Amino acid sequence: MSSAAPPHEQRAAPTAAEGAGALPPSSSPSSPPPSPPPPPAHTLVLRGNLQRDLFRLGVVPCAAVALALTGWFTHNRLQTLEAAFDAEGQAVAKQVAAMSDLSLYAGDVPALQNVANAALRGGQVTRVEISNSAGVYVTAGPKTASLAQLRMFTSPVTLREASRASAFAPAGSTAAGDTPIGLVQTFRDTTAYTRERSRSLIAGIGIALVALMAAWASVRHMARTVARPLRRVSRTVAALEAGHFEVRCDVVEGGTRGTHELAVLAHDIDRLAERLQRNRQISEERVREATAVALQRMAEAEQAALSRARFLAAASHDLRQPLHAMGLFIDGLLPGATPAQRPAVLRLQESTEFMGVLLDDLLEISRLDAQVLTPAIAKVPLAELFDQLDAQHAAAAVEARVRLRWSDRGLAVRSDAAMLRRIVGNLVTNALRHAPEGGTVLVVARRSASGVRIEVRDNGVGIAPIHQGRIFEEFYQVANTERDRRRGFGLGLAICARIAALLGTRITVRSALQAGSTFAFTLPAARLSDVAPPQPPPLAPAPLAGLRCLVVDDDPAILDGSRALLEQWGCQVECVDTGAEAIARLGTGDIHYDAVLCDLQLAGDGDGVDVIDAAKRLQPEALAVLVSGATGPEVLQRLRHGGVMLLTKPVAPAKLRALLTTRRQVTV
Repeated sequence: MSSAAPPHEQRAAPTAAEGAGALPPSSSPSSPPPSPPPPPAHTLVLRGNLQRDLFRLGVVPCAAVALALTGWFTHNRLQTLEAAFDAEGQAVAKQVAAMSDLSLYAGDVPALQNVANAALRGGQVTRVEISNSAGVYVTAGPKTASLAQLRMFTSPVTLREASRASAFAPAGSTAAGDTPIGLVQTFRDTTAYTRERSRSLIAGIGIALVALMAAWASVRHMARTVARPLRRVSRTVAALEAGHFEVRCDVVEGGTRGTHELAVLAHDIDRLAERLQRNRQISEERVREATAVALQRMAEAEQAALSRARFLAAASHDLRQPLHAMGLFIDGLLPGATPAQRPAVLRLQESTEFMGVLLDDLLEISRLDAQVLTPAIAKVPLAELFDQLDAQHAAAAVEARVRLRWSDRGLAVRSDAAMLRRIVGNLVTNALRHAPEGGTVLVVARRSASGVRIEVRDNGVGIAPIHQGRIFEEFYQVANTERDRRRGFGLGLAICARIAALLGTRITVRSALQAGSTFAFTLPAARLSDVAPPQPPPLAPAPLAGLRCLVVDDDPAILDGSRALLEQWGCQVECVDTGAEAIARLGTGDIHYDAVLCDLQLAGDGDGVDVIDAAKRLQPEALAVLVSGATGPEVLQRLRHGGVMLLTKPVAPAKLRALLTTRRQVTV
């Protein structure tokens, strides 16, 4: 084609996106786009488009030929007009000169006037002048036309042969025509000639334009004939690239004289589209099969998770009931134990506490999985938070002979204070447990681009990369194969990860063997000046003497243990084992209770929530607390929606005493 050129002379044509002004993803509107790399030497580089090339190929040669031929014919026509105009004028002048020789020689002015008038009557000239050197001057025709519109033709007047042979021939005359005796001048008006010349030019230009229009129409039709199937092929290829494999070119061969190359190309594209469509159908069928298998396995996994959750909830409830009773009895026996019995009771109390910690962690996991916890976002000063955690972990750091350092840098964050304290506390406990003797645990806060980054660093043995992806799983411990309960249960980091997700962040770990570990997470920053001043410390616990308590439980051991512990604190205790009896006691109005402690699952179909609702309705001043060992997600969500205060079994006596003391402070 005429538009093809060597690679070193032309550049590649821009794509559709570049031609529309699109920019690469990494470029900005203000910076110039990077220049494309030069094409390889063997690449055929094209410029423009096919339709433009066809126009150039068809219109330019036709236009050149049409203009050349029209110019040549027009030039010849104008030359012919010019020669004819001059020939007619010169012929008239010669004719007048031939007719006026004798009259001019004889000085016959009337005859000369007749000759001039006769020349005017022919209509070829507009004015005739006859003159000689003897003073004869004859004119015919007006002088009104401007000289610019007239063209003059001259012819000398000579004596003819017959005149010279007469007796009147002047003496000394020689052959005819040797000496002119006068001059004839004729004038022609060029207006008609100019008009005819203009008509010839206009006709030439018109013929050229008609030829150009005919060439343009023919080439345009040819360009459309070639470009339309190519556009369909291009659109089909673009649709195939976009994933619409059902699109076809719809270009077929219309004649019988050979095979059109564009029809062959379109047919090949259609075959490619059909093959791609079949491949996509096969792929979709395989994807559907794989999706069905994945969904089945996901359903099985969800069913297994639900079964595990139900098992944990049932096991937690069944374990919390006797553990709660055991704790109540142990706390009741401890003050009266003999010196010989006290170590055994203390060891029993320690074991009970370990079991309580494990069940509390399981309950925390269940609550987080059930999404029943809602963070109370507020502005938390890190200095106050670090002081509380330092007081909590200082003794453990001294016992482990590890230096515990805190650096808040005067920063504050927006978060839930209790949840943040739980995350940092668990990370510090984990760092103290793995730091070497004489090592250092550093808790530092620093600003980052996205907020405040809190890091807990230790210089312990570190974590191998193979374990770093699993340390946030439940019950996964790197170096506790013997499952020593004093080294934790492997739930702390799992709880931290779930709480961090609830706060909208993620805990990251950076560690290497023998190089320590760094656990970090980022929270939104807050201005320290906007943080509310710390609240005054709570009042000292008031005695519980005379506090009326109603205990509802279907387990006799728990009733006996609760009665013994509460009476030891000076409370007045009434114990019932059914919900109906408890509601009846609340509805009499004879006794006003200060606290109602009720189990969730009572004998038969009894429901502790009904008892709590009755207590809120019949005695709204009483502290209504649900005590249960059930930790299933559905139970936790139900209690949360009902606004029921929950104490999880086994209940630590100190926690129960603090709750009842708060109630006594309100009523005093």
